[in-house]
Amino acid sequence: MYDYVVVGAGSAGCVLASRLSQDPDVTVCLIEAGPADTAENIHIPVGFGKLFRTHLDWDYDTHEEPSLGRRRIYLPRGRVLGGTSSTNTMVYVRGNRIDFDEWNQPGWSYGQLLPYFMRSEDNERGESPYHAIGGPLAVSDGRSNNPMCSAFVEAAAQAGYPLNDDFNGATQDGFGYFQLTQREGRRCSTAAAFLRPALDRPNLTVETNIQVHRVLIEHGRAVAVTGYRLDQAMTISASREVILCAGAYNSPQLLMLSGIGPAGLLTALGIPVVLDQPHVGQNLQDHALVPLVFTHSHPISLLAANQPQHVQRFIEESRGPLTANGPEAGGFVRTSGGLPAPDVEFLAAPVMFADSGLGTPTHHAISFGPSMLTPRSRGSVLLASDDPTAKPKISHNYFADETDLDSAVEATRIGLHLARQKALARYNEGQFQPPASESDRDLRGYVRSYVHSIFHPAGTCAMGTVVDAELQVLGVEALRVVDASVMPTLVRGNPNAATIAIAEKAADVISGSAPLQWQVAAVAR
Repeated sequence: MYDYVVVGAGSAGCVLASRLSQDPDVTVCLIEAGPADTAENIHIPVGFGKLFRTHLDWDYDTHEEPSLGRRRIYLPRGRVLGGTSSTNTMVYVRGNRIDFDEWNQPGWSYGQLLPYFMRSEDNERGESPYHAIGGPLAVSDGRSNNPMCSAFVEAAAQAGYPLNDDFNGATQDGFGYFQLTQREGRRCSTAAAFLRPALDRPNLTVETNIQVHRVLIEHGRAVAVTGYRLDQAMTISASREVILCAGAYNSPQLLMLSGIGPAGLLTALGIPVVLDQPHVGQNLQDHALVPLVFTHSHPISLLAANQPQHVQRFIEESRGPLTANGPEAGGFVRTSGGLPAPDVEFLAAPVMFADSGLGTPTHHAISFGPSMLTPRSRGSVLLASDDPTAKPKISHNYFADETDLDSAVEATRIGLHLARQKALARYNEGQFQPPASESDRDLRGYVRSYVHSIFHPAGTCAMGTVVDAELQVLGVEALRVVDASVMPTLVRGNPNAATIAIAEKAADVISGSAPLQWQVAAVAR
């Protein structure tokens, strides 16, 4: 029996367990389906792609996507302490201020959430109106500094776009270099930043390799979770709350397996209905990326990262290609006039990134392309079986709304225009799998054929429909969801930072602390 049982030791779960266990009078059990984060490729940044489809990956795919020629799209998720913060590209972008304001949820405006971003942060650039030092999460400038990424930023300037040295500052528009969740050239996941320093607390228990199968609900109240470690059944009880931090795919799956979801589906699968809640698993959103890959003969891509001199530099200086996170540089643009904020994020990586990262690079190359930030299309996560070990049925419905495809075509044109700039000429000797032309028809076909997820799912347990503004599941006592699934709409950027801030705020809500205040009045206006 614990006071709080937290399911999922990912970007949110590690934060929540660490913050809640700061109170010595409460007990916390954090449960993770995967193992400890000891694999070397977690901590050496360039190795993140080698984690795909291993035992550290939930290894999901979409169902056949109707608007993509019935292609299935690969969806990696971390299955390890730290969750996807242990397997992602470490880009630290909070999102645009209007993202949070447009959620229209009490307590979740940009001005109210900014203090929680700052509480987490230990930014190597120091303090500013938008940044803080001293928090658990290291936020650092990249240490790879590949010349191709510098050329990409220069090309954006040549194309007439502004430069931006801080995508989390006063404005988001423009091109520059990403800050990363790294400390001295190594990954700083939420397991490293928040959980590891708390492991010696006697009131915190961390259980790995337990896959939770369902939440037990008695008389309308969550009282325990059940699951298995290998063939051993486990039941772990919560006297105060069960908190799901399993992510945008697994949190709705667990709610449905527990009898909270659309009654028709649950009944058809033989799952007793605890609460008919048709919104569980709906509202699924993601950022789709259109890849543009340009090959060349200069031996400076990440194909050369494991050369002895680079290994030695990493060991001695914690710098060089082994610290590469993938997309070192990028930018935020608007595909049409009148938009209130950017609708596209460009990501530029010094490597041949093909087949959603599953392809083996065969050439030195630079890969960049637009990630579509504000999709109108909505998908769903549904149960395919009453067996808790069966993967959920995930349908993103990319481009179900034709305006999403129109925006992606325009963004792809912007990418091709960047590729023609003088700064990128030496790295553009040929394009890998290019579109037939830049006509609307050919670009629409190209986008449909090659677009893939950039791994940013959200929205399936959204505030206002599935949970309230305090993240409590509507209609059930002592049950919360705290992860990216509670976002009503996706943020304009890489959602890991926002997920961490959500967990920071949730910890205060759960513990009854007063809302965190910060000297940010001028920033919040």
